[in-house]
Amino acid sequence: MATALTGGAMALGTGRAPASRPTAAVAVDPGVLSGGNLDASIAALQAHLRAQPRDSGGWATLGLAYDEQARTKGDPSRYKQADGALRRSLALAPDNDQALAGCAALAAARHDFQHALSYADRALRQNPYSERALSSRVDALVELGRYSEAAEAAETADARKPGVPVFTRYAYVHELRGDVTTARRVLKQALSAATSPGDTAYVAAQLGLLAWNQGDYKSALTSYARALAADDDYLPALEGRARAQAATGDRDTAIKGMEAVVSRYPLPRPLVELGELYEARGAAGDRAKAQRQYALVDAWIALARANGVDADLDTAMAAADHGDRAAALRAARAEWTRRHSVHTADALAWALHVNGRDGEALPYARTATATGYRNAAFLYHRGVIELATGHRTAGRASLTSALKLNPGFSPLGATRARKALEGAQ
Repeated sequence: MATALTGGAMALGTGRAPASRPTAAVAVDPGVLSGGNLDASIAALQAHLRAQPRDSGGWATLGLAYDEQARTKGDPSRYKQADGALRRSLALAPDNDQALAGCAALAAARHDFQHALSYADRALRQNPYSERALSSRVDALVELGRYSEAAEAAETADARKPGVPVFTRYAYVHELRGDVTTARRVLKQALSAATSPGDTAYVAAQLGLLAWNQGDYKSALTSYARALAADDDYLPALEGRARAQAATGDRDTAIKGMEAVVSRYPLPRPLVELGELYEARGAAGDRAKAQRQYALVDAWIALARANGVDADLDTAMAAADHGDRAAALRAARAEWTRRHSVHTADALAWALHVNGRDGEALPYARTATATGYRNAAFLYHRGVIELATGHRTAGRASLTSALKLNPGFSPLGATRARKALEGAQ
């Protein structure tokens, strides 16, 4: 288990957030160590800092590299190393914008979005054109559910520092507001601006995710193929391709692909998806295999918490369907006290539902879909809750919309949505 949790292949490049986007795009270093081997770069930085221990910029870069390593390996233990390096940088040069922006990215990676926003603002007071701080500020506002402010921050970032990191965040802000056309246009612009294989892989994978969310599996697979042509080991593209293959009915290929992903990138979303693929297939031994994936989610969450990561949303999303339902509700309530994003609203609505509290769940389910964000899972959850509260017409409409938008949105959820819709006719 320790090997699985700490292993992982590199996903290098600039400005990239995890393309799987389990909740939303979160801050990722928009300029650290672009290209090359990250492990080798860290080793070189460590050697340099042994010789030059008062190099504040070197400590900041090392902190950012550890942060990137934590994400690309799915290894939260690296966050403590990142924190130590960034603090060392600030001790040597208080208020240096590189370290402050790194602290913003680290706080966002740990899901501490209020502190991410604070650090980003501090960095921008020192350097209004810091790409990393501008990007982290957008991410923090998105995750806090402050979407109007996030849109303004994306406009500011685009005016000050246009480029791949800002374009992708700008696109996601529009997607969250239901403007898929603009999101697609901006991502295509970002793809045309990408100059490195890493950036190409990242943006193409984002285009694939956007297409998959709209049920356009052919376009999704085309985009993932382009991402993998640029970087054949880019794990978010491998994950997205497996998800799209599952949605088109190629389940066995999808399982093989997702198995390869979780062996190196054991994060909650791919682990849950692999478990659900096993359950959906239902072959001999598949249920036991699924339970092992869900157990690994619990192990990752425990490791994340031990390293300063707020894992309540991950807990709520995984445990509601595949774990301790009471724990899911506690986690979702705790997360809602910190941020009011659409993803948190959906998680709280579903956690309330599985605990038999549909009357309380309905307002949160409606909040999750209020921005216009086109997400089939949200519509499915809302439809089930509407049916449970006696809103049969609305429930049928929500379930119909979910299946029309993305008929393969979940290995298990899509089947359950169809059964719920048939039962409500």
